[in-house]
Amino acid sequence: MRICTLLPSATEICYALGLGDSVLGVTHECDFPSDARTKRVVVTSRLPPTADSVEVDRLVNEFTMRGESIYRVDAEALREIDPDLIITQDLCHVCAASHDDLAAALSTLPRAPRVLSLNPHTLADVWDDVLSIGAATGCEQPAEKLVEYLKDRVASVQRAVQPFIEKHKRPRIACLEWLNPVFNAGHWVPEMVAIAGGEDVLAHVGTPSIRVEWQQVFDAQPDVIMISPCGYDLARAMDEFSRLQLPEGWNDLPAVRSARVFVTDANSYLSRPGPRLAEGVAILAKSLHPDLELAIPEGSLISLGRASGVTA
Repeated sequence: MRICTLLPSATEICYALGLGDSVLGVTHECDFPSDARTKRVVVTSRLPPTADSVEVDRLVNEFTMRGESIYRVDAEALREIDPDLIITQDLCHVCAASHDDLAAALSTLPRAPRVLSLNPHTLADVWDDVLSIGAATGCEQPAEKLVEYLKDRVASVQRAVQPFIEKHKRPRIACLEWLNPVFNAGHWVPEMVAIAGGEDVLAHVGTPSIRVEWQQVFDAQPDVIMISPCGYDLARAMDEFSRLQLPEGWNDLPAVRSARVFVTDANSYLSRPGPRLAEGVAILAKSLHPDLELAIPEGSLISLGRASGVTA
């Protein structure tokens, strides 16, 4: 089977199902596993790779107002690959290319491939997407085994935090998916927070990420703050936060006073709806319950301490 994936999470799922050799086309953001970087890129972004969060937000709004996509689909590359299956998404026009982005390119192909469109909002939806890809590729059994493993991993974290939440109140956490302007982290992240033994103070399970004001963060008085810009790895998230002009009142937040401000690799573990969300639950649990003995991926979480800085 010849597969093109138009979103990084689908690329990860395909590799996890043993389909790496069948994946022939990917996006510019498909970076895991490392072999994915060797595949032909069929989707690129129109956003400058060095743009900061303010510039990204401005450009996305401009493209949206003009009715334009921020992605380019390489129709010639698709024709040469001649895929049997294309995996795309309908979830977010900012995070990955959509079915609409693909439509024009499809009309130029010599034959019509099957198009599988994903639209997850919860962890269950993500696990169902694994099964859907398994069904579309003849990998039903590997998909079922993978989902069973992911559910077991999440359940093990839930069991580990249970004594902590029985003995103490659930820590209140603000997960910031974008910094300038500020966005909460929606969809599956509040569910992950709940499983990890916390209370999300800015978002609700299954609802999209939305822009919030700093005053809403202050009013929520979070015990923990997770800096997790969508699509950013740990280094880029750290850099973005270091250049953020923190608002007046930041240093008075409970999370800052108690040195419980963290940054994580959201691109791998929170914002990308793929298998590594199971590890994201463990990362959240570790930030919420410092005394929890739980293994998390190396280099996936950094404490910023009080995270004091320049204030407006």
